[in-house]
Amino acid sequence: MSRTIAVTGATGFIGAMLVDHLLAAGWNVRALVRSRSAHRIAEKPGLETVTGSLQDDKSLHRLVQGAAAVVHCAGAVRGSTAADFNAVNVDGLQRLVRAALSLSPRPRFLLLSSLAARAPELSHYASSKHQGELALAAMAEDMKWVALRPPAVYGPGDKEMLPLFQWMERGIALVLGEPHARVSLLYVEDLCAAVLSWLDADSCRCGVYELNDTQTGGYSWDEIIAKVSTLRAKRITRLRLPAALLRLMARINVAVARLIGYAPMLTPGKVRELRHPDWVADNSALTAAIGWQPVFPMEQGLQRTMGWGEGADSNRSVARPPE
Repeated sequence: MSRTIAVTGATGFIGAMLVDHLLAAGWNVRALVRSRSAHRIAEKPGLETVTGSLQDDKSLHRLVQGAAAVVHCAGAVRGSTAADFNAVNVDGLQRLVRAALSLSPRPRFLLLSSLAARAPELSHYASSKHQGELALAAMAEDMKWVALRPPAVYGPGDKEMLPLFQWMERGIALVLGEPHARVSLLYVEDLCAAVLSWLDADSCRCGVYELNDTQTGGYSWDEIIAKVSTLRAKRITRLRLPAALLRLMARINVAVARLIGYAPMLTPGKVRELRHPDWVADNSALTAAIGWQPVFPMEQGLQRTMGWGEGADSNRSVARPPE
């Protein structure tokens, strides 16, 4: 059996951590990297890189050749139009699936999707993730596949959740959602462990699976703030941003992005995601399928992410190689 895993998105927050975990667990990794991002991935034993993109069929075929599995972490998270997201999250995925299907034997295929795919009506991003899942299911034929839907993932190197925690550390909590909203979180190492568990599983029913951390039922904003306040022994002032203000900021950001030419993160669609009342995920189906369970409660995940005391020195720890 091949010990090579083909990985896309290896220079991103989740992908880089996953590559480390795969290498430490004894897998060889072949990573797709864009030429302008090649400097961001260091040479490591067992790591091979293929320069190319999801729009380049030749590089995709080199990437998957002889691989036991394909782990598709790459994704577009910034943009203001459907085309901005679909080019990677749908069209790029379809090209990668076709490359995998051309092989014999066919590799297993894992798509890192998003919990946002559960509500495709909210944003172009959520819709693209949902369409990607549907495309994989429709194209897969006899190829074994899963799509994982993590909630908000955080950890060392994260650029999306980290600013919110940094503001809390300064004593201000920017509350972006509804007071009654509940969200699940997931520490990045638990997500990597889920991928490794899937690779090690003898069988797993094809389908879409949600993930969350050790907190069943997710968190309210007040519960998240309270946990940070306890960890830092600091009073935190809540600053609730009204929906109207967020929508105005989003419209301005999109307009400026079009003038200057950058891909915006804060858009009207992102505001709808942030204001959605239910982002609670359920691990039970994935646990039943492969035996994976999260081990990091939010308190420990935050300590490792922010360098707060216990666990801070090991925030880049990875799974041990097999005996």
